[in-house]
Amino acid sequence: MVQLSWFHGIKVSMFYSDHLPPHVHVEYGDYKAIVDIQKAVIISGRLPRKQASFVIAWTLLHQDELMDNWHNACHGKELFKIDPLR
Repeated sequence: MVQLSWFHGIKVSMFYSDHLPPHVHVEYGDYKAIVDIQKAVIISGRLPRKQASFVIAWTLLHQDELMDNWHNACHGKELFKIDPLR
């Protein structure tokens, strides 16, 4: 698992050779969720409302970069960091 970003106590990561749909793994304290990149929605797990809003906003802002990373992960290429939500 590669950490792509960290903001407001939220860790966003991606696995190599992961299953569809394109997604990221999000952790905040004891909470864990999976966020669909293309739809910008939580598809598994849960986060507190405020942190979920942050993650969805960040995903929408960085969809192109996230999809580039997804394609890199599918092809075993290096993943790059993405700017945090400020």
